[in-house]
Amino acid sequence: MLHGNARLTPHGRALPVRRVIDDGRPVSHVAKELGVSRQCAHRWVARFRREGPAGLRDRSSRPHRTPTRTSPDREAIVLEVRARLRFGPARLEAETGVPARTISRILTRHNVPPLAWLDPVTGASIRASRTTRIRYERDRPGELVHVDVKKLGRIPDGGGWRSLGRADGHRDRRTKIGFDYVHAAVDDHTRLAYAEIHPDEKGVTAAGFLIRAAEYFAAHGITRIERVISDNAFAYRRSAAFPSAVAELGAVQKFIKPHCPWQNGKVERFNRTLAAEWAYRQPFTSNQARADALAPWIEHYNTGRTHSSHGTTPAARVLPT
Repeated sequence: MLHGNARLTPHGRALPVRRVIDDGRPVSHVAKELGVSRQCAHRWVARFRREGPAGLRDRSSRPHRTPTRTSPDREAIVLEVRARLRFGPARLEAETGVPARTISRILTRHNVPPLAWLDPVTGASIRASRTTRIRYERDRPGELVHVDVKKLGRIPDGGGWRSLGRADGHRDRRTKIGFDYVHAAVDDHTRLAYAEIHPDEKGVTAAGFLIRAAEYFAAHGITRIERVISDNAFAYRRSAAFPSAVAELGAVQKFIKPHCPWQNGKVERFNRTLAAEWAYRQPFTSNQARADALAPWIEHYNTGRTHSSHGTTPAARVLPT
C-alpha cells in the first residue's frame, strides 16, 4: 500500500493542481518539480477543472464497453454444460465450441468453484470455506485465549540435515528420534503468547500447560481468562483433565467448527511465526539447544517484537488496560 503522501495518491495529484491553478505556474515547470510527465500533470489539472476534487480519485481501469465479450446466452450454455458434465475448460471447449481460455474467464466471473473442490459423484462443494471474511478481535485482554499444539521433529545429537547438509545429515531411518510437542497459548486481544515443549499432547499435559499459561498471563497483567478456544483434538475434547483445568480457571471452553482452522487463527499464525523465527531460524546442533532457545524467543516475541496486527508489542498492549 502506498503512503498517504505518495505521488500517485489524490494528495499527490492535488499538488500540481494547486501550483498551476492557485499559483498560476506553468504546467511543464510543476511537472518537472514533481517528477511526473507534462501529459500526466495536464490530465490531473483538466480533471480537477471538470469534476473538482472527485476528479483526482482513483478510477477503475475497466473499459466502459466490451463489444467482444461472450454473450449472456453463450455463457449460460457454458455454465449449464459445466454443471451437468463437470468437465474442465479443455474438455468443455469440445462440448461448447467456446475457447478454453474464455471458459476459464466465464467460470471465474460466475464464481464457479474448481473441480477439486467438488464431490466427484454429486458435484456438491466439499471444500471447507470461511463463513465470514470479517477479521475479529476481542475487546479486552483475557476475554479469549487460543490454544494449540505444534509438532516438531526432534534434532539428533550433532545436528540434522539443516546444520550438516543433506549429504551428511541423513540418519538411519531405523533409529527413531521422535517428536517434540510445542503447546502454545495466545491471547486474542493483545497477542501475548506462551509456549512450552512436551513429549506428548495428552490431555493431562495440555491441562498442566493451560494452568501454567494462565500464571504467565497473570504475571504479565492478564489476571483473568474468560474463554479458552481450541480445535477438536482428543486432548481438548475427550480428556477429562483439560475441561477441569478450564473450569479451575473459571473460564468457558469453546471449540472451533470441524475443518475450520481459521477460527483458531491467532494461535495457528503464532505457530507459523514460531517455526520460522525460532525452530528453523538457525541450524541447531542438538535438540536441547533448540529447547533452550524457546524461552528467550518467547520473551522477545512478547516484549521486543512489534506485532503487525496492532503496531506495538503484545506486552505493551496489556499495560494500558
